[in-house]
Amino acid sequence: MPNASGNRDIQDRAFRFACRLVAACERLIRRGGVAALIGRQLAAAGTSIGANLEEASGAQSRPDFIAKVSIALKEARETHYWLRLVIATQQPVPADASALGRESDELVAILTAIVRNARSKRTESEDR
Repeated sequence: MPNASGNRDIQDRAFRFACRLVAACERLIRRGGVAALIGRQLAAAGTSIGANLEEASGAQSRPDFIAKVSIALKEARETHYWLRLVIATQQPVPADASALGRESDELVAILTAIVRNARSKRTESEDR
């Protein structure tokens, strides 16, 4: 499993991202209609990233860690989708919607690397 410092960094980054995302979602939800539906979906996925990373930090084994980070990765991908939809349909979001999209892209890349590294270390230890 990754060291505590690296794990805490991604957890903090996911938390800050979720805080920014909540403000964007509130604007969508206040608008009502389809925008509200998208806002709720976006809020659920975007805040779940950090929650799953917190669970991963208490994983009982490497497979448990991989499973929890993999869920966070899925949620990050879903968040990225909803942000792309918001931007493409020009929903009422803060000016930093594009920045949120870029950050979700980076979270996907980081989480992909974490899962890949954890899986490769698991394979290496099984080969011994």
